[in-house]
This record gives sequence, C-alpha cells and structure tokens, in this order.
Amino acid sequence: MKEELNILIQAQYPLIYLVTSEEERAEQAIFKVANVELKPQRRVYVWTVTHGIVEYGQPRNTTQHNTVSPEAAIEWIIRQKEPGIFILKDLHPFIDAPATTRSLRDAIASFKGMQKTIILMSPMQQVPIELEKEVVVLDFQLPDMAELNKVLTQHIDQNRGKRLSTEAREKLLRAALGLTKDEAEKVYRKAQVTSGRLTENEVDIVLSEKKQLIRRNGILEYIEEDETIDAVGGLEELKKWLTQRSNAFTERAREYGLPQPKGMLILGVPGCGKSLIAKTTSRLWGLPILRLDMGRVYDGSMVGRSEANLRNALKTAESISPTILFIDELDKSFAGSAGSGDSDGGTSSRIFGSFLTWMQEKKSPVFVMATANRVERLPGEFLRKGRFDEIFFVDLPTPEERQDIFSIHLTKRRKDIARFDLGQLAKTSDGFSGAEIEQAIIAAMYEAFAQDREFTQLDIIAALKATLPLSRTMQEQVTALRDWARQRARPAAASVAEYQRLEF
Repeated sequence: MKEELNILIQAQYPLIYLVTSEEERAEQAIFKVANVELKPQRRVYVWTVTHGIVEYGQPRNTTQHNTVSPEAAIEWIIRQKEPGIFILKDLHPFIDAPATTRSLRDAIASFKGMQKTIILMSPMQQVPIELEKEVVVLDFQLPDMAELNKVLTQHIDQNRGKRLSTEAREKLLRAALGLTKDEAEKVYRKAQVTSGRLTENEVDIVLSEKKQLIRRNGILEYIEEDETIDAVGGLEELKKWLTQRSNAFTERAREYGLPQPKGMLILGVPGCGKSLIAKTTSRLWGLPILRLDMGRVYDGSMVGRSEANLRNALKTAESISPTILFIDELDKSFAGSAGSGDSDGGTSSRIFGSFLTWMQEKKSPVFVMATANRVERLPGEFLRKGRFDEIFFVDLPTPEERQDIFSIHLTKRRKDIARFDLGQLAKTSDGFSGAEIEQAIIAAMYEAFAQDREFTQLDIIAALKATLPLSRTMQEQVTALRDWARQRARPAAASVAEYQRLEF
C-alpha cells in the first residue's frame, strides 16, 4: 500500500480515498511516504471536524476554528502554495452535501501542475457520483505477520516475558492475523493478564478477539464445533482427502511447493453428513470456520447494498485467514442466478458474478467449503474444473457405514452398547440417511422414557419401521442426483470409490 501511495502522490493524483479504521497506523505510513520516499519532502496536514486543519505532529488539542467546516478546510487547502498532503478524516457524513462535493471538485481543478494531494481517510467507502472519475480508492491492509511480530516482540520485551519458540510464536501470530495493530496489542495484554505469561497455550484467548470481529460483521457467523471428524460415520474417502490436507496452510507446505487449497463442493442426499463434515474439518485443520449467511447478504433496502454486504463479508474472511468459509445449501443461495428471470433487478446475478470473481482471483488462504442438495439448481459456472479443488458426492450410507452411524449415536447416549445388534439395525435401516437414523434412536428413547424404562433394540426397530425415509419419498430426485454424480463427482465412501477405480 505504501508503494502504491508513493506512486500515486508522485504522479500528482489529486484525490485518494483510503479505507481504514486504523487512523494512527495509516497516518504514520503516509508521513513516512511524505518524508522518506518523496523527494522533495512534503508537509502533512490532518483535518477533523473537531479540530479543523492541524499539521501532523502538532499537539492533538490544537484547534483551528476557522477550518472546522469541510468547505472552509478545503478552501484553506486550495489557498496553500506549497506542496503538501492533506488528510481529511471521516468526511463521509458530509461528502454528499452539494457544497462539500463542489469544494472537492474545485480543489481537484486547482491542483493541476501542483504537488498537492487530498487523502480522504474513513472506515467506510462513500464516493458521490460526481467524484467517481476523480478519486482512487485504496484499502489500507491490516498488519501482516512481520508487523504483528514487532507488536508481539515489543509486548514480550516490555513485560520481560520468556522467549518463545519459533512454533509458539508462529501460532500466536497466525491467531492474530486479521486484527488491527491496536486489537493485537490489547489481546496480547489480555492473554498476559489472564495467564500471567504469554505462550502458545493462549492462542484461544487471541482467537476470542476474532470472534468479536465476526459478531460485529453481522453477515458471517463464527461456528464452534465440539465434534471431531471421528463423529462422522463412513465417508472414508472424503475424510482421507481432508486429512491429507490438514497441514496445507502451513509455511512447510509453501516451502515444499504446494499451492494453497481453494475449496471443495459436497453434493449429496439431505441428512447424510455434508454439513457435519464441513464443521468438523475446522477441528481437523485447526482453522476457524465462518458460515456465510446468504440470507443476510441480500438486502433490498438500498440499491447496491447486497453487493456491499458480500464484499464486506469476504473482506472480513480474508482478514482473519487462514480460515474456512462455509456456505450451506449453495443451491438455494445462488439458485436465482441460474434462471433467466430478473425479478430482483439483477441483484442475484451481480452477487453471483462477484462471488465467482472473488473465488477465481483470491490470493488469501480462505478455503471455501460448500454443500448442495439439488445439483440442477446450481449455475454451471460453479461446476467447471478449477473452481473447486474437488467435488464430492455423499450418497446414502452403505450397510457398513450405517453400523458406524448407529455405533456413534448410541455411544453418545450410553456407555455400553454391547446389547445392541448393530448388524440387524443396519439391515433394518436400509435407505435411511444418517440424520434419519439419529432421529429413530431419539424417537425410541422418547418411547421408552414415557414408559419409565430403558430403550431397547426393539424400540429402535419399531421407530425405523414407523419412518418413511427421504430416499423413498423423493426417489426420483435421489436417483437423478446419483446418475449425475456417477460421472462428474468423486464418491465420498471408500468402498464406492474403490469400485469405480476398478471399473475404469
């Protein structure tokens, strides 16, 4: 960002919009550009609505009352004969006012041939249409590992803490990625106060600050999953694929020459563990998982608001990367973009296009994990090779997988499950999904609980026979999905995958 800013100022760009909430860090970067990179040096001035225009480095309580209003401040800038950089903080509430917009356009016209630049600094981007052709928008990036390392080193030196191992330092720094410099300083102090020292064991305290960041966003949801991947019955081929990539985001993987994984799409029958496998991957990989709620993205209150919501959500996900971005039921989220209708004014198509562009061009380590039930509703662009690293198909569980599922759910509820014949239960539950098996066990427990006794094998069998599984009520849809996936997706079950390998 400093290099780009240096180039723009030297090229005499009159108006730059710097989007950031880190005022102090951004001011320091601008001052460094003005006094180190630029020849000759430039003086830097800062405007606020509370103090007017004050030269950078002057006492904060200095007030220039004659430049408090935006129009007066811009007029003062126009009158200056010397080169300079003028930072206007939080002008966005005033920028749509005709007088402010006109004053900025007058300033731009007067700057021709002069080494003067106005930098609008604000946490939110708001550019009037009159200025769109004149302004350059820059995002001030959050601190990288090197900057956070300086913060951590300074904190340890100030508190005379113990020297950290390379691995412990990397864990603490990666946990803080996505935080501002001030947030990182505060959370390291919090960890110090909580535990009396700073070690890799305080990573959870650092991650808690990220959870606050997600809650403030409103569109993303931070998912905390207690289950491990062992809680998923079957799907051995899919679990093997995920286990092989458990260290894919480490520096060791980069040194080995491996690219960062992009994402995966899990297609399948409802209730067969697609969402659970996505959530438990977070524990397996040791990465936070964020759910993107597409329902919150769509906002019809203002034109362009939905697109801004998506951009902000993706920017937040990138800022705390490496992370997993989980989109459940992708077919429902983007179903409108596959049709020819334009009932929403093209919002769905624009959202879809923005998301595809982001997936194609993203450089940050954000792993997109999406699930879908109805493949015919998905736009074809999602399914082309290269969009996802792999497309898996989760079918109804095999007899062996159903035994695993019964074992997992019964073990959760009773320590001793030797009294249950898992083979018979698996045979009786032919055509049942994992979710339907779990509900049958719960129904059996309710039946026995109402009679004040322990539930038995017969109770579970009775509950299974009283249930009509989805594979029968939606037989045509399940058959069509299987036919599509046979040639286009990788089976999640190991036995099916091995059969297909032999077949080909």
